[in-house]
Amino acid sequence: MIAFVAMLAVQVLLVVDVIRNGRNQLWIMALIFLPMASTIAYLVVEVLPRFRNHRHVRTARAQIGARIDPGRDLRAAREQFDIARTPANMIRLADALTDLGRHKEALPFYRDSIGRIRPDLRTGEKLARSLFQNDQPADALDMLDTMQQPSSSGDRDRIAMLRARLFEELGRKPEAEAIYADIVTRMAGDEARCRYAALLLADGRVAPARSLLEEVDRRRKRLTRQQIDPDAVMYDWASRELGKLRQGI
Repeated sequence: MIAFVAMLAVQVLLVVDVIRNGRNQLWIMALIFLPMASTIAYLVVEVLPRFRNHRHVRTARAQIGARIDPGRDLRAAREQFDIARTPANMIRLADALTDLGRHKEALPFYRDSIGRIRPDLRTGEKLARSLFQNDQPADALDMLDTMQQPSSSGDRDRIAMLRARLFEELGRKPEAEAIYADIVTRMAGDEARCRYAALLLADGRVAPARSLLEEVDRRRKRLTRQQIDPDAVMYDWASRELGKLRQGI
């Protein structure tokens, strides 16, 4: 009985899908009179190709593929680079190396690509981040200073975050703090709050740091597991630090 009801529900949903998406009306007759075979056929012919082109499905497939074969993008980038050593292929190869955490190998490709073209905002930012990952914060800061100024607020805040991290690395904490205080309420996510809180804790300013971490904790409770996972290490750190502050440690 349950199986019959389930099959009937699937038939109804597929008939609605036929009408809503303007599919061939013969599908309706097939779904009614040949429910099992036509259901499978409709899913394979009409539904699966549609979802295969869906942005979220493509993203999920790419993420799964990266986990199963993390070197796939790097191999493809190397093949294109061997065919044509263009600046675009250099950047693609550097991006693939960066995604695998191979920052030392990526840096020369970013440098070479910028040596051949006038760097745009994205390329300049990639080189600056690569320099930072290679423990060259002063050179990274110089790169940011020579870049064109971003026009959108999102780009400005993202690059400001990188600048603040470089200031921290160079021991210029007041300048880093000023940036965090400016962008902390505008940027999506909680990275700015956590970095600002860490800076305040290192300076012994417990009260404002706790206030920031309490806000991170409140925001985390409204997120799904999928939203938390990419920044799990950051959120775990925030939870531990907040726990210590609540216990007066």
